[in-house]
Amino acid sequence: MIRWLALAALVTALDQLSKVAIARILTVGGNIEIAPFFNLVLVRNRGAAFSLFSSASGWQREFFIAIAVIASVWVVYLLRRHPRESLFCLALSLILGGAIGNVIDRVLFGAVIDFLDFHVAGYHWPAFNVADSAITCGAALLIWDGFRPRKH
Repeated sequence: MIRWLALAALVTALDQLSKVAIARILTVGGNIEIAPFFNLVLVRNRGAAFSLFSSASGWQREFFIAIAVIASVWVVYLLRRHPRESLFCLALSLILGGAIGNVIDRVLFGAVIDFLDFHVAGYHWPAFNVADSAITCGAALLIWDGFRPRKH
C-alpha cells in the first residue's frame, strides 16, 4: 500500500508545484498563449467540475471539502483491501492524489486553482489542472479495469 500512497503524494506534489509556478507568472484572469489551441491561464474555481455551482452562495466550499475527504478515506480503505490489484490501485492512487490536491486549494484559497486552457475555433474547454487530469485518468482506468475479465 505504501507505493500507492507514495504515488498519490507525488500527484499531489506535482499538482501543488504546478499551481505555485503558474501563480508566480500570472495573475487571476491572466493569459499566456502557448499554442494556437492552448493557453496558460489563472482561474479560481469555487465550484466543481466545469465550474458547476461556482456562483452558489458559499456553501459549496465546505461541501466539496467534505465530499473529497470522505472519498479519500474510502479510497485509502480500498487500497488496503485490494493491494494486489495493480490497475485498480493505480487508478485509485491517481484519484486520491488529485482529490487531495484540490482539497488543499479549497482549504487554503477557498477555490481550486485551474490553469490549463484548451480551445478551438473560439470554444474553450473549462480550465483544469494537474489534479483534475489525475482524477480523470484514474476514473478512466477504473472503467477500463471494470471491463477486464477477473481471474478467480
